[in-house]
Amino acid sequence: MQKNSKIYIAGHTGLVGSAIVRKLESDGYNNLIYKTHSELDLINQQEVENFFIKEKPEYVFLAAAIVGGINANNTRRGEFIYSNLQIQCNVIHSSYKNNVKKLCFLGSSCIYPKFAPQPMKEEYLLDGKLEETNEPYAIAKIAGIKMCESYNRQFGTNCISVMPTNLYGPNDNFELSGSHVLPALINKFVDAKKNNLSRVIIWGSGSPKREFLYVDDLAAAVIFLMKNYSDNEIVNIGTGEDISILELAMLLKNITGFKGEILFDKSKPDGTPRKLLDVTKINKLGWKAKTKLKDGIKKTIEWYIENGG
Repeated sequence: MQKNSKIYIAGHTGLVGSAIVRKLESDGYNNLIYKTHSELDLINQQEVENFFIKEKPEYVFLAAAIVGGINANNTRRGEFIYSNLQIQCNVIHSSYKNNVKKLCFLGSSCIYPKFAPQPMKEEYLLDGKLEETNEPYAIAKIAGIKMCESYNRQFGTNCISVMPTNLYGPNDNFELSGSHVLPALINKFVDAKKNNLSRVIIWGSGSPKREFLYVDDLAAAVIFLMKNYSDNEIVNIGTGEDISILELAMLLKNITGFKGEILFDKSKPDGTPRKLLDVTKINKLGWKAKTKLKDGIKKTIEWYIENGG
C-alpha cells in the first residue's frame, strides 16, 4: 500500500474499524474512504455494488460485522448469521468484480472449536464442535474465511483472513445487553465505583480464561499483514497470554478503586472454558503486541468515562 492508495475501511465507526482508521491516518495514509450505515447499507447488495463501481478502492479492510457477547450471540442468532453472511458476500464479491488489489477479512478467535487444544493454532479451525451460544456467528465468519480462500484459488484475488483474539478499547460497545466480557465489566465496575454500590455481579463461575488484545495493537497488526503477508492460510493475532475472568475482575476492582464485593452468578453460562491463541506465526513474520493489559484497560476506562460512561 502506498500513502496515496485508495483504501476502504468497512465498519469504520466500530471498535476495529475506527482503530484501523486511526492507525492509517497516523502512518500518513491520505486517501481513506468510508461510509456510515445511513450512507451505505452493506447488507444491501445493490448499494454495495454501486459503491464499488463508483469509488474503485484499491485496498479493503473488512471490519464491518454484527457482533456481541454471549447474550447477544445467543438471543439474536438469526440476525447474526444473516447480516454477517450478507455483509461478507457483498463486500468480498464486489471487491473481486472491481479488481481490488488486496482485501483483509476479520475473523474471530471465538469461531475455533469449543474444546480446541490450547493455545489454538490456525490449523484447529473446523477441527471440532463449535460453542453453542455463538454458533450462527461462527458459521458466518467461517464462511467468510472460506469465501476469501475460494476466490483466491478460483479468481486469483488477494484476500487474507486474520483471527483476532478478544478485543477492547475506544469505541467498544459497553452496553450490558450486547457487549463482550471486558467492556461489560468496565461498565459494571465504573458504575459501581461512581454510585458507591456494595457489589458487582458477574456472569458465570469466573473460571474461564480469556486473552485480550488492545484494539490499536490489532490495527497495527492487520496493516502489517496487508504489507507483508499474502496466503490462503489464516493468521492469529493476539498477545499469547490469558487471564481468568476472576483475575480480570480483581484487576478491574483495583484499577477503578471499587471497594465492594464481587459475586459470580453461576446460573449464567461460562461459554468456552479457555480461549488462547498460538501467535507463533505472526511473531515469526515480525509482529508482536505492545500494550500491556493493565495499561490498555486504563486507557479504555479513561475513554469510556470521557464519553459518558
